[in-house]
Amino acid sequence: MADIVAQKTTSNDPGPAIVSRLGDRSIVLIGMMGVGKSSIGRRLGARLGIAFVDADAEIERAAGMSIADIFTRHGEESFRSGEARVIARLLSTGPQVLATGGGAVMNPATRALIAARGVSIWLSAEFEVLLRRISKRKAERPMLQTADPAATLRELLAAREPVYAQADITVQSREVPHDAVVAEIVERLADFLGAATPERSRS
Repeated sequence: MADIVAQKTTSNDPGPAIVSRLGDRSIVLIGMMGVGKSSIGRRLGARLGIAFVDADAEIERAAGMSIADIFTRHGEESFRSGEARVIARLLSTGPQVLATGGGAVMNPATRALIAARGVSIWLSAEFEVLLRRISKRKAERPMLQTADPAATLRELLAAREPVYAQADITVQSREVPHDAVVAEIVERLADFLGAATPERSRS
């Protein structure tokens, strides 16, 4: 279920212009597990006054079980098929901030839908940052249930980063308050959508 909050604006706030330029498109956050797509996405939705939706949570709701259980009982192929269907459904509505799973954009059809129905933002992070973050919740990461999770993470990064790099916008997820990352995303969105305030445009 989408999180919806009241919009707060100031005269120099590019948020309303960003939302206007989006129309019915979604802001789609992509990137590896551990980059903070859900926590940053929730704050971004609040900042812009639009819904936040977590695709993984919607998948779990549709399946009636956790993602870890879907992998265990049905395998990755079944999970990816369901993931693609859920994301396609979510992209039919907007505007919203949509956080996707780390492997979602590896599906060419999903990438095409995101390109057509959204503005994609790659939340990138250094390997060491990712490893430190995901090690705290490794049991919830089906892709890392291997003998050497660090090596698996490196392999996933090598395969996925060239695809992530096709995103419309790239923002570094780093060890700063999430609101600082959100502020950078808003600035980059305003520039990308031509929604910058006159004051910013002259600076």
